[in-house]
Amino acid sequence: MLAYCDKIANVVREALLKYDPDNIIGLIDPIKWDLHPTEGYMLSTTKTITMCDMNGKKYRITVEEI
Repeated sequence: MLAYCDKIANVVREALLKYDPDNIIGLIDPIKWDLHPTEGYMLSTTKTITMCDMNGKKYRITVEEI
């Protein structure tokens, strides 16, 4: 069965970039893939978005199959 972690993570990131009526969202990093640290191959379909709020507090959003 197909997994849509890439697409879902992209939709979440784009929504965060476009919609913030209270102006609390700061910087949003690119989507990070779960890759082997030295070989670079994919370990899982998990995608991670790191971001911060207007005060610089960091947050992590994770999209993963369960």
